[in-house]
Amino acid sequence: MPTEILMPALSPTMEEGTLAKWLVAEGDSVAAGDLLAEIETDKATMEFEAVDEGVIGKILVPAGTDGVKVNTPIAVLLEDGESAGDISDEAPAPNPAPEAAPADAGGKAAPDGGPAPAAAPPAPTTVDGTRIFASPLARLIAADKGLDLAQITGTGPRGRIVKADVEGASVAPTPKAETAAPAAPAPAAMPAGPGTDAVMAIYADRAYSELPLDGMRKTIAARLTEAKQTIPHFYLRRDIRIDDLLAFRGQLNKQLEKRGVKLSVNDFIIKACALALQQVPAANAVWAGDRILELKPSDVAVAVAIEGGLFTPVLRDADTKSLSQLSAEMKDLATRARDRKLAPHEYQGGSFAISNLGMFGIDNFDAVINPPHGAILAVGAGVKKPVVNAEGQIEVATVMSVTLSVDHRVIDGALGAELLAAIKDNLENPLAMLA
Repeated sequence: MPTEILMPALSPTMEEGTLAKWLVAEGDSVAAGDLLAEIETDKATMEFEAVDEGVIGKILVPAGTDGVKVNTPIAVLLEDGESAGDISDEAPAPNPAPEAAPADAGGKAAPDGGPAPAAAPPAPTTVDGTRIFASPLARLIAADKGLDLAQITGTGPRGRIVKADVEGASVAPTPKAETAAPAAPAPAAMPAGPGTDAVMAIYADRAYSELPLDGMRKTIAARLTEAKQTIPHFYLRRDIRIDDLLAFRGQLNKQLEKRGVKLSVNDFIIKACALALQQVPAANAVWAGDRILELKPSDVAVAVAIEGGLFTPVLRDADTKSLSQLSAEMKDLATRARDRKLAPHEYQGGSFAISNLGMFGIDNFDAVINPPHGAILAVGAGVKKPVVNAEGQIEVATVMSVTLSVDHRVIDGALGAELLAAIKDNLENPLAMLA
């Protein structure tokens, strides 16, 4: 039977997206793994792959459509022996929130010209609410055979359950779900600012341009509001002398010039933070709701400004990588971030983040923690200032001001101070970072 292709969830938090571009046309044959479309999420433009073979019978959502909800039918896939005529009058319209059909006195939906095709069951979930990724056809077959998809291991892309997985599976007893615990009382509503109508009324007599929010700006607004309302921030500040670092960087760049490598100050900051998380392992931690997770590797996120927002790609195992490796990886991630081509696993995770506005001439600032991270380092510009040296004499030094924003649920004051001291020591003794 014709199978609906549904709008996929390309990240754990995705609820809707923009169908930016179709890479196939009606009548094209596709196999599992073939690219079907480009979909814009709140963070990136990602390619969507077919999980079953067949022929594209009908495209339901045209390219350029935004606000397409996850699990909305976007196309119809035909199997061998089926034709477009099988679905031409029966395909559902791509409406993310269709109204219910009128019902007669017996409670049955009124007919509208013929029986509707069997729709795939909704995306299944495990007993704890985790979504199970399965193709529409696999869900139909599983429903017909009475299979529990939670008991089946998927062999499709990214572990998705496909037709072959359910065709050879047999029915297994379905475990009973545990009795749900009493629902916790709803938390008090957070204070909100004035509504749209109220704000527009204030500026009714002033000229302005109205800018609709895209998915990225909505996500930034939601996450930063959550961060400032739910995370108990506190701030630690230090001045760091970076003259030795700048001199050492200059020497390394001369030696690396033939290899086409040019290290930035930010590369040293990433390395210093990654090593500090190993030197103070209790601070390499994240908030997990009812517990703290202390991470073993140093996975460091770095804020990258792009048009209309920002990304925080994550450099995994940064403590184990050389400065040239960190530099090359950071350049690649930043380039793909600006093109919105990062995969979710490249900007999710990490325990610690860096936001550097020094290149914009900012002396110091306080950064907002990106949940569930335990801390974020705000980096200002290196500025020449008079300082008192160890001999008590005044001299000119290049000083960089940094502020560590800390989640007090995860890291206490003394521990945060120890972490910042380790970062400062690493940056003021750059040669030791290579030992």
